[in-house]
Amino acid sequence: MDFNPELNEDQIQIKDWVHTFAEDVIRPVASDWDEREETPWPVIEEAARIGLYGWEFMAEAMMNDPTGLTMPVALEELFWGDAGIGLSIMGSGLAAAGIGASGTREQVMEWVPQCYGSPGNLMLGAFASSEPDAGSDVAAMRTRAVYEESTDEWVLNGTKTWITNGGIADVHVIVAVVEPEYRSRGHASFVVPPGTKGLSQGQKFKKHGIRASHTAEVVLDDCRIPGNCLLGGKEKLDERLARVREGKPGNAQAAMQTFESTRPAVGAQAVGVARAAYEYALEYAKERHQFGRAIIENQSISFMLADMAMEIEAARALVHRAAWLGKHRKYKNAEGSMAKLKAGRVAVWSTERAIQILGGYGYVRDYPVERWHRDAKIFDIFEGTEQIQQLVIARSISGIRVE
Repeated sequence: MDFNPELNEDQIQIKDWVHTFAEDVIRPVASDWDEREETPWPVIEEAARIGLYGWEFMAEAMMNDPTGLTMPVALEELFWGDAGIGLSIMGSGLAAAGIGASGTREQVMEWVPQCYGSPGNLMLGAFASSEPDAGSDVAAMRTRAVYEESTDEWVLNGTKTWITNGGIADVHVIVAVVEPEYRSRGHASFVVPPGTKGLSQGQKFKKHGIRASHTAEVVLDDCRIPGNCLLGGKEKLDERLARVREGKPGNAQAAMQTFESTRPAVGAQAVGVARAAYEYALEYAKERHQFGRAIIENQSISFMLADMAMEIEAARALVHRAAWLGKHRKYKNAEGSMAKLKAGRVAVWSTERAIQILGGYGYVRDYPVERWHRDAKIFDIFEGTEQIQQLVIARSISGIRVE
């Protein structure tokens, strides 16, 4: 199957469906939830009611789509509505992706639905990898997982930080160190079931942007989970560690498996924010008159908008191709990282240009572009910073371990 950038009829319908939800449900309340800095439960509930928030939609969009484009298309429209609310709706997807990347079929069927719940009984998922001293440097992770054979339990201890839905989620996916001497190759992922003792929320962060999305520390204090909560199972882990002891290559890091599969999705989110700013600035430039004419008639304004349109199209093209390559496991030159890096830069730049086009109005909260600019910066930071993406790409294209 060759890459085809054209959307099929089902994808066009999903695009229109999500756009309508973003326009009618998200945008009217986006500013309010940004100010409140709280999880927008009524919006998530409505998303669940129509089938947008739920494991069935995730399964259909991610697993049953041979093109890989359905999820990026939906995410672009959702984040066009608002990034903070969009992340609140899609934040559970990172936990689901973590389970899907490392878990057995049985574990996926058991735990992914519990990341979402159902209308009237909402549940959340959280994926916890970053730590206070181990953000980009995943190998520096300190959270430990120790197996107690007598009780067939894993005991988790440590602190995770910058976790979407951290502490309020029903299902937490925790990346922890099993064999410290093997550094990142000694990591594994675990599911912490709802209501497990020893897991608590630490500090909740007040953020520059995406304020409607809950971000907090997760504290693990002698957190005991059943042995079968090790994603992939102990036999698979023991086999992987045995290969490492023999000096053979191990499989990809637990956290990296999740991040690599979700980078095109993050790129699509960034494209949605960039497009929102571009479209708003375009309409403003047509309506705003100075010196007796619309400001879009000035080259200085129209050329900025032309560049914005071009950069957004380029970012989307990279995202869609990366999503297709990822679906078919055909990455050659870190195309997932390329897509996220480009889209994040375009989001930050486009939202800044939108502020410039609106002038003073762009700088005040009465207009949404300042919020979109605050939201956009996260795409240069989370799920691998701008510099980490450059490092991944440089290593891939050179074949050299660039440091």
